[in-house]
Amino acid sequence: MLVAVRSAGALHRLLDVLPVFDGDERVAVRFTLVPGSEFAVEALAALDRSGVRVLAWEEALDRPHDLVLTASPKGAPQTLSGPRVLLPHGAGFNKTVEGDGSPHLPSGLDPYYLLAGGEPWASLHALAHGEQVDRLTASCPPAAARAAVVGDPTLDRLLDSRARREEYRAALGTGARRLVVLTSTWGPESLLRRRPGLPGELLGLLPHDAYQLALVLHPNEYSRIGSFDLSRRLGPALRAGLVLAGPYEEWAAVLVAADAVITDHGSTALYAAALGRAVVGAYDGGHELIPGSPMARLLARAPGLSAAADAQDALRAAGEHDLTDLAHTAFARQGLALPLLRTELYRLMGLEPRTAPVAPRPLPPPVTVPRGPAAFAVRADVSGRRVEVARFPSTTTGPVHHLAAEYPVADQRRLQSASVLWRHARPSSPAPHSAAWTAAGWTASVLDEFPGPRTAAAILTPDRVLLRHHAAGPLSARIEPCRASGRVLRADPAAVISAVHAWLAVNTAPAQGDPPVSLVCDTGVLRVHVHLAPADEADLVYDL
Repeated sequence: MLVAVRSAGALHRLLDVLPVFDGDERVAVRFTLVPGSEFAVEALAALDRSGVRVLAWEEALDRPHDLVLTASPKGAPQTLSGPRVLLPHGAGFNKTVEGDGSPHLPSGLDPYYLLAGGEPWASLHALAHGEQVDRLTASCPPAAARAAVVGDPTLDRLLDSRARREEYRAALGTGARRLVVLTSTWGPESLLRRRPGLPGELLGLLPHDAYQLALVLHPNEYSRIGSFDLSRRLGPALRAGLVLAGPYEEWAAVLVAADAVITDHGSTALYAAALGRAVVGAYDGGHELIPGSPMARLLARAPGLSAAADAQDALRAAGEHDLTDLAHTAFARQGLALPLLRTELYRLMGLEPRTAPVAPRPLPPPVTVPRGPAAFAVRADVSGRRVEVARFPSTTTGPVHHLAAEYPVADQRRLQSASVLWRHARPSSPAPHSAAWTAAGWTASVLDEFPGPRTAAAILTPDRVLLRHHAAGPLSARIEPCRASGRVLRADPAAVISAVHAWLAVNTAPAQGDPPVSLVCDTGVLRVHVHLAPADEADLVYDL
């Protein structure tokens, strides 16, 4: 069996199909790169990462094949021998590319690509919904005669992975925050091309302890820009905490983990709607979106985002719009794609399929760990013993209470100008010779080293902090986690440190021997109780 690949995105789609052959030693799978695509470099790299056996195109042309799988009609796949199966390379047919094939038609519905010598070259068009068959019938009746509705194997993989949602959120460090995913297709009308500054704008406007932001890009954008240049362009946003999801599997795990999606006209948002996620439209209009397509209907109903400053209102409004019914107009036979495909593919090969059940492979957890800001601009409101803090990347404009920076991760300029410095205790060194600060020693030393800071804090555990305030001296803080519905939710201790610093700025510090002071700290979505007292010996001598 031959898998004919034209782009990395097409490869990823086809890899989701291949579990239909699991456990069958009769089937040998080979891959080939279909020439002629501007995205061939990334496709070749994706093939190499997948560890598959690759045939040169010329060799693939010379060999007979019992089955050919492809997810793009471009690049002359009709010249390959054997029964040929064409799958969509996305969630339906929602956009057209100007100057490519017939006007106003996507390639998957275009007779220009689907016919050879006036006849359909694919033995099977494996489609996700009857609506796609109807559109294919209208545009290319001969090809529609060979169509079957088998569902979407990528969607089934997403749906089958929902039970692992908490695992994915833990891998991303999301916590109780709301995970908002920006999705961008490729081409001149894509979100990233039209609004390249939107990720950074949103990071500067959405409080860090209430929201986490991720970006899902079409694989063609990785190919067009290159991973190095993409990381450079997004560098400020990545340093501010943006999660850049990998183009294979990881994007899907991030979508399962998400609470909401902000999207252009790319079809990824249809998967989000099928998962029941809130959807906000950020498509500025153009010629690519096909009227009446599933994405056009979704964007017509979803709240729109015209300016980054309106993001929180748009996200709240999106939470009141259930779009799962639209997903049912794009994806039929949900949960059945692999069994249905197995029946069709084995029929074309003239084999009886194995009797073992076939199921999607669970998505692995994300491996991209967001760095998070090394310095925060902190806004604080102190009312009695209640403190509300909102943290933003240090580049945020507007009035702030103080700057807080992580030692030694933040750059020298921010370490010198910050009012609050914090650091995390490190695991014990396995080296036979080692040296380490105590919490008391480091907090005293760093306040001497940097004249600007007024509070230094060592985070000993997620619930335990040693602070040294310039006037109040060393203090121990105990942070109570939130407990709700059988879950334990923890705030970032660095946010609590900023809350305590703000409270100390307007209150007389407790004297030695006074009873502990209990504060209520609002940090984004969590309200935690903090018990502040003169430092105890165990905290002072804690080995950092």
